Amino acid sequence: MPMNAQRIYAVFLRQWYLIRGNATRFVQMFIWITVDVVMWGFLSKYLGGISGSGFNFISVLLGAILLWDFLIQIMQGITMSFFEDVWSRNFLNMFASPIKISEYIAGFTLASIFRGILALILMFILASLIFGFSALIYGSSIALFLLILFLSGIALGIIGVSIVLRLGPAAEWFIWPIPALLSPFVGVLYPLTVLPQWMQYIGHALPPSYVFAGIRAIVNGGTFPGAQLLLGVALSLIYIVIAYFILLTVYKNAIRSGLIARYSAETVN
Repeated sequence: MPMNAQRIYAVFLRQWYLIRGNATRFVQMFIWITVDVVMWGFLSKYLGGISGSGFNFISVLLGAILLWDFLIQIMQGITMSFFEDVWSRNFLNMFASPIKISEYIAGFTLASIFRGILALILMFILASLIFGFSALIYGSSIALFLLILFLSGIALGIIGVSIVLRLGPAAEWFIWPIPALLSPFVGVLYPLTVLPQWMQYIGHALPPSYVFAGIRAIVNGGTFPGAQLLLGVALSLIYIVIAYFILLTVYKNAIRSGLIARYSAETVN
């Protein structure tokens, strides 16, 4: 059966009302990305000043951090939306309604798009005003960069929801380190060639690695093969399908075993 657009919009609307009605939630969305822009912007400026090489550290380091933060915001748009239902004990109420798990996740995806766009606009404005950064240096490739990171963030968000749904709310601390754990493998700040061979194999299997390789290639005056970016898009789509299959399996198991009815603030055994 096709998904119901009204139910999807209702899930998104609830998240919007939560943000609109609480200034703390709104500020929380932007405080860490502002810190990242300022800290990495000044570090990039400092490295450019002492190197004397004319290398554009702002476009490589700060640009990479901005795009990585975009992925994190997309991921958190899904996981935080889910956590809001868990923290408010609204999770069971949602699934006492006719809503399907696909509609539930689609609503969270809309919320993550909203969250990610707001964050991206703020980051680019701050980076431009303070450090003169311009995303135009990446040319038309920026569209594929953002698409890959968006799709990857969705996949990570769905995996995060699956973990907490299976292990219980007490397992939410597993979710926060996921981007930090992945960042060494995708080469946010360095090329994959500096990594041990086994880490390079993992890096090539992760879609964001093609984004950051593309950034460095463009800033160095070259062009990044479009085929590589399309591979990154394809991998992202594959991971979304896998992530959704995992979530669906966990959800069906929770329904079948009765775990979903015993969902508590501590754990699900």
